[in-house]
Amino acid sequence: MAQPARFSAPQRLVESVRAEDTPSARAWLAQLPALLEARLAAWGLVPERIAEPGGRSSLLVHAHRADDLEPVALKLARPSGEAAALRTWAGRGAVLLLDEADGALLLERLHGEIPLRSLAEPKAMLEATSLLHRLWVPAPAGHGLPSLAEHARQLGDRIAERRSLPGAADAGPLVDEALEAVALAADGGGWLLHGRFRHGRVLAADRAPWLAVAPRPVVGDRAYDLASLVLDRLDTLAASPGPRGAARRRLARLSEAVELPADRVRAWTLLRAVDTALGSLAAGGTAAAELHLEFAAWL
Repeated sequence: MAQPARFSAPQRLVESVRAEDTPSARAWLAQLPALLEARLAAWGLVPERIAEPGGRSSLLVHAHRADDLEPVALKLARPSGEAAALRTWAGRGAVLLLDEADGALLLERLHGEIPLRSLAEPKAMLEATSLLHRLWVPAPAGHGLPSLAEHARQLGDRIAERRSLPGAADAGPLVDEALEAVALAADGGGWLLHGRFRHGRVLAADRAPWLAVAPRPVVGDRAYDLASLVLDRLDTLAASPGPRGAARRRLARLSEAVELPADRVRAWTLLRAVDTALGSLAAGGTAAAELHLEFAAWL
């Protein structure tokens, strides 16, 4: 693809942005071709291909430097705090940020076709908890990132608003218990969190076995990050013999591996599971909603 203007956004990204249906989202999507062309030119990059199917909120282009053929990845995304987190980690446990400008990130190229999810679950969980130990660092002064306390309040408001959805009537006790977790955000500390840590957001790399990508960083309680890992691969866990016991053992093992109180991890997991379930109900995803509510009940 020699002409940057011929690049088109993946269908999944287009559908996601259009579904949001806000002026800022539509404007960002319309400006993508021009922004892509400008960044390729400014950074002296030769585009190779667009990563497919790609994300729902960003465009990732594989490219290389014209002068030395170094493989890189160019990411175009709306503001999310990702750059601030990557600057803080400076390649320690996460993809290395090479440059940034105008909402574009120039990243080292990882092996996107080899996510941590490609490993068997026990090995993947071991690698994931090891990586979390490296990512959890005190948030830098003046970071400007959202606090988990504020994010948790937003989750609580969203859950409370959606609890009357058809299909959620029987989940009242779980919803109540999940909402109690919002109070945990008040004393969770000032840790830099990935925000959406799971096997699919950890990729194989050349300078390290595995590196985290695509954070949605917040600052607060580390147990919030671990809850994402507890919730990963629910379909596999649900199909295992004795899923209720398996769910509890997974939570206990992961909590022990990173030395966090299991009760805090359980509370955050309930909050995230219920929020995901009600979000799925709102979008018409009954099967996903039932799976997450069932998992919450197992805990």
